[in-house]
This record gives sequence, C-alpha cells and structure tokens, in this order.
Amino acid sequence: MSDREPPRRRVPGPARPGGQRRPGPGARPARRPAAPRPAAPRTIRLGSPRPRLRLVGLALTLVLIAFVVRLLQVQAVDASTYAAKAEQNRYVGYTLTAERGGITDRDGVALAASEDAYDITADPTLFTRKQLKIDDGPEQAAALLAPILGQDQATIVEKLRPKNKNLRYVLLANRQTPQVWKQIKDLKTALATKSETDESTANVLAGVLSVPTTKRVYPNGDLAAGILGWVNADGKGGGGVEQQLNSLLAGKDGKVRYAQSGGRQVPTAGSTETPAVPGSDVELTIDRDIQWAAQNAISEQVKESKADRGYVIVQDTQTGEILAMANSPGFDPGDLSEADPNALHNWSLEDAYEPGSTAKVLSMAAVLEEGVATPQTHVVVPNRLHRGDRLFKDDINHETWYLTLNGVLAKSSNIGTILATGQLGKTQAQANQVLYSYLRKFGLGSYTGLGFPGETKGILAAPEDWSTSQQYTIPFGQGVSINAMQAASVYSTIANGGVRVEPTLVRGTQGPDGRFTPTAKPKKTRVVSEKTAKTLAQMLESVVDDQEGTGAKARIPGYRVAGKTGTANRVDPATGKYKGYTSSFAGFAPADKPRITVYCAIQNATKGNYFGGQICGPVYKKVMEFALKTLQVPPTGTKSASLPVTYKP
Repeated sequence: MSDREPPRRRVPGPARPGGQRRPGPGARPARRPAAPRPAAPRTIRLGSPRPRLRLVGLALTLVLIAFVVRLLQVQAVDASTYAAKAEQNRYVGYTLTAERGGITDRDGVALAASEDAYDITADPTLFTRKQLKIDDGPEQAAALLAPILGQDQATIVEKLRPKNKNLRYVLLANRQTPQVWKQIKDLKTALATKSETDESTANVLAGVLSVPTTKRVYPNGDLAAGILGWVNADGKGGGGVEQQLNSLLAGKDGKVRYAQSGGRQVPTAGSTETPAVPGSDVELTIDRDIQWAAQNAISEQVKESKADRGYVIVQDTQTGEILAMANSPGFDPGDLSEADPNALHNWSLEDAYEPGSTAKVLSMAAVLEEGVATPQTHVVVPNRLHRGDRLFKDDINHETWYLTLNGVLAKSSNIGTILATGQLGKTQAQANQVLYSYLRKFGLGSYTGLGFPGETKGILAAPEDWSTSQQYTIPFGQGVSINAMQAASVYSTIANGGVRVEPTLVRGTQGPDGRFTPTAKPKKTRVVSEKTAKTLAQMLESVVDDQEGTGAKARIPGYRVAGKTGTANRVDPATGKYKGYTSSFAGFAPADKPRITVYCAIQNATKGNYFGGQICGPVYKKVMEFALKTLQVPPTGTKSASLPVTYKP
C-alpha cells in the first residue's frame, strides 16, 4: 500500500446564482485572478506633413490678400485722403540767393553793397482751423505781424487765407533785416512754449517761415545814384550799372531741399544743398570825392535857378576815364518809395538836347584842320546876316564887329561862325559835307561806347537832309542834338592832342576767386592833328581869360583854363517846341598841359540868369578846382598865349 492518500471525489454542491457554484466544505479555494502584466511602450507614428503645409500656405495667402486689399485702399479708394496727409510731411525746397557783388569807386570805396536779409514767407495751410483748432488764425497772426512788417493787417490776412486752399507758399515781405526776423522768431518761440502748457493757446505763427537772402544797400545815399541805378524787388538791376552788369553782379543762385512737417524741418530726414556762387565785384572809374563835389555843385545851382535838371561830367583827358557823372535832382537807390519817377535816370547820357555854342569848337576844329583860316584870320561880323530863309543874329545887338577867328570863338558869335564854316567848301553843300565829317569823327550821332542802359546817341541828320536853316544853325550848335557825355568827350579829344579816347566807366571786375580782370583798353581815334588841337586850346583860353570872352566866371587863380560857354534854345519834350534854354560850359585844365575835362549843363533855368557863362561857369570852377586839388595837379606856371580877339580895319 502506498503511503500516498487516495484521491478524494468531488461532490458537486448546489449551484450558485449566475452559474457559479457555491464552495462547499473541502472545496478548493477559488483561483485568484492573475496580476495584470505591464503594458509594452507604445510607438508614436508621425502623420503626413501635407495638411500642415496646406494650413501654413493658407495663412500666408490670407496675409498677402490683406496687404493687397490695404494697398488698394491706400492707392485707389482713399488715395486723396492719404495724399492730403502726406502733404503735411513732404520734401520742400527754397532758393539760396547768391550774394550780389559790390560796386566800388576807383579807390575801393563801397558805393553799393549787400547785407544779410530774410524773405518772410508763410504756408497758408498751417493757418486753417484743422491745424490751429481756431477760426481766426490768419487774423491773429496778422495782428502780430502787421506792426513788425509795417503792413496793413487786411493785406496779410488776404495772403494767409488765399482762394487756392492748396497753396503752400506766400511771400509776406521781402528782404527784411535780421532784426525783423528775430522779432518774429521770438514771438513764435513764446507762442510755442505757451501752447505746450495751455491748450487754449494756438501758435498762430507756426506757419511763418523765412528764407535767407541779401539786401542791397548804398552807403552814400544818393551819391552817384544815376550811375549805380538800383535793384528791384526781384533782386535784379533796375537801372544804371546794376542793370548793365547784372549778370556779373548777380552770381548764381543755389538750392536747398529738405523734409518738413508742420512748417518745421525734419532733421532726421536729411537734406540736399547746391551752394550759391557769389557775384563779381565791379570797380568803377569814379572818384567818390570828386563825384561828391560835382553833385553838390550842380544840385545847388539847379535849386537856385529853379531849373528842371542839370548834370556835370568830369573826365580824365588822357585815359578817357570818367571821374564823376552827377545828376540833379537825384534819388536814393536804397529807398525808391518817395523817389520822383522822372529822376530815376542818368540824364547825362539819356537826355538829347541842342548844345548851343559849346559846339562851335567843332566848327573851329574843321576850319583849322582844313586850313581855310587861322586864329588871326579877320572876320567882319555884321549885326544881322541873311542866309537861306532866315535872318541870323548874335545873342546881343551890336555894331559891326571886326573879329579874328579867335575872337569869333571868344565872343561866341553865331554870325562869325556861319561865315567861317562857309569857307569849308566851294558850295554850301560841300561845306556841309565837310563839317558833317568832323562832327562824326568827334562822336556826334554815335553811342559813346559806354553801353549804358537808356543812352541816346543824339540826333545828327545826314548833310543832304539838312534843311535850309540847319545848314547855318548846325555850325553854332542848333539843329543837332547830343548828350552830355558826347559834349565832354569833344573837349577831352582837343585836350588830348586831337586823339579821341572812348570814355570808360568801369575799371574792372573781381570774381569770387579774387582775381581782378581789368576792362579792355578803350578805343583811340585821331580826329584832328596835334597842331590843330593845341591851337584850339589856346583859342579856348581866350574865352576865359580875355576881357572880351564870355567865360570869365570860370577862371581859376594859378591855372590856365580853356573853356567855352553855351546858351541854346531848348526843345520842350512835352510840346516839341522851343521853350526855355539849355545853359552850358565846357573846358579843361591846365590849358597847356591838360589833365581834367569838366562839362556842365542846366536845363530850363527859370530864376535869375540863364546864360551858360553865368550859371554853369561857377559850377565848372568849383568842380575843376576841387578835382585839381584832389588829383594833386600842379599849375604849369606858364603864361597863356593871349591870342588877339579883335583887329582894327
């Protein structure tokens, strides 16, 4: 028998609900459920990238569509709105005015110069309600600016509230002094400071701006105004040398371009600048001191004689340089507001008039040069002379005079001059032709060569066109017209030994580089021989020195003076008929060694004496004396020739 216990038989117990058996006595315990086995790590598998790329692409597409829509809105739908806003921040520019060159006399003394100035401007769009938040911005600004600029408030308001609402620039006042702009700038700063702390305060001057420029000034007032001219509101020469040499004086303007916003420059936006090139300086032949003496002398006489006007020219006989060219009445080129428009001329060059007896020296030059007479030639001068359709006379009634040719000039006889020039040809027509040729050689009927604005060349008809009376009046200075410079040049030609030197007014120019360029040498032309010129000078001395002469008031103690008086009927410019007189005196000194020519003329003296020797002779003396001393010209110490004036029949 085995030691192992035999197996027991299972007795089934009653069934448990749900098909489970109820454990009975001796039954085997139920099996415990097995512990769960740990799960193995899961492997993550990446999905396809295509859906994500599609999503990113869609997002980018939407962004681009948004940009396109915005661009369409800015450039098409709301273009005008954004353009208007851009106007408040854009690039603007202004001109840099070139500094105008100066004008000096022969010694470098300033006659015209330029100073710093400002053009006061404004941007009208910065005075609107939208900008200032007030309705009366232009009115408030005008109230502040009017007393500073010396203008009417209504005028300023009209500029700040223009009809053109898009206008961005208006000129309130041009060429104001730095002090004026400083006043405005200080007001702008004060208003800007106050507006930052007080919202009720508007900076009504924010739109007022300035542009740097220059202002023309004339340190000597009206001195040499007829020569200098003036500069107009546009900065261009309006007359005289300022106009004649404007291209040289003006220089070349520059430009500045910058970004601005609200009337102020944006520093970070950058700017571009083209520098201005200054104008050249001009040096005249004028001597300021001699010019002053001439202007003072002629102004006093014009005032005393209650004349329309007068002029004096002083010329260097050897070089042709003009040392003075004075006109009366004159004007202040720096302030034309009260100037007489009729005075804004250089009548020395613009006035054409009949010279009268000062032109007799031309007839004498022709007679001497042609050899038909000498200073001692006898001329019988009756009280009246019938020629053509007229009866000619001298300025006074007299018995028959027995004069030398020298005496004809000394006593300024019209009849004697007619008789002398009649010897120039076998016929009157031939004599006319010869005389005409000399008038032309001396410069009559031609421009002087100065190229001055408004200059007249006078009137000298061809001899075949001379009327019956002109054939006999032209020899003594009627029926022909000249300007004062032409008259002075005639006497300078005689003083220079018969050689005409074209007059000059400009010595040279100095450019921005400092280099001086002298004016080209003047043209020289031999008119009469040196012998004839010397003889004429001696004859002209008789006019001043001899008791029979008409120019005694022009005598200068210690100097030999050659001169000639003139008193001519004057053509009234308004009516074209003779009315009043042209009084004149022309001459040079020292007579035997000439250095200076002085010519004086006065138009339509209405008070006192009107004879040239009486009212122009003293002017000649004052100016000549001053010029001789200024240039330190010593007396020659020789005695005059004392040619005979009369003879006994």
